[in-house]
Amino acid sequence: MKEFKIYVGLNDKNSLTQTFEDEKYISILKMVCRNYHLPFSFTLSSGGYFMDTGEYTEEHTLVISLVDVDQSVVDEVAENLCVFFNQESVLITESEIRSHFVRGSIPKL
Repeated sequence: MKEFKIYVGLNDKNSLTQTFEDEKYISILKMVCRNYHLPFSFTLSSGGYFMDTGEYTEEHTLVISLVDVDQSVVDEVAENLCVFFNQESVLITESEIRSHFVRGSIPKL
């Protein structure tokens, strides 16, 4: 089984600043995943990197985790988020994982 993570920065590619509050981006992310009928989880991270120009920048990033989803759907979701968030690009990582569900039960006394 595979887990994909999509990393979407929140700084606008033209202004190099974050245009909206985090909650607005999270709302869009949830809408996109809901429209694709995807189970997902996400975290909001902060980090920094060097741009192609050599300039250092910091920004908030949404990291979306998708498990057992077709690669073509992951790519399509990433492309949509790239456009919606006005990004130059987004990063997708892919990992092979082992997973299973555990169901709890109330112990009998």
